[in-house]
Amino acid sequence: MTWILKSFSELTLDELYDIIALRNEVFICEQQCIYQDIDGLDKQTWHLFAKSENSQQIIAYTRLLPQDVTFSQASIGRVIVAKDYRGSGLAHELMTKAISMTLELFNTNTIKIMAQEYLVSFYQSHGFAITSESYLEDNIPHIDMLLTQYNEG
Repeated sequence: MTWILKSFSELTLDELYDIIALRNEVFICEQQCIYQDIDGLDKQTWHLFAKSENSQQIIAYTRLLPQDVTFSQASIGRVIVAKDYRGSGLAHELMTKAISMTLELFNTNTIKIMAQEYLVSFYQSHGFAITSESYLEDNIPHIDMLLTQYNEG
């Protein structure tokens, strides 16, 4: 598996196509959620993804958003692992890398996310704390969560 981090302008057409296809497969088809995935934010974000060694298929993906794009804090969104790779620990590896890269890229110590409610314990295992009541986003229960890293010394 190969991990890749690119700005929007660095993505190849094939990578962009594969990212959009994976996002549509998971968020629209699997979750039966009709929403506008192309939301105008991809051009302002960094894209972190893993490709399988054999097929070069994108098997995990998330986007890293700088401060003042969706929130005043930096953010991580569109967290996805392809269906055939779930349960392998890949989601934890993806989040660990996403958190580290977001903190470094955007020179911040806080990250805010809109977590699907059923994944709260997953995000808590990565240090995120609940900061809102449950609410519906595209008819799916979500909760805002915040990760704060304190600098030691």
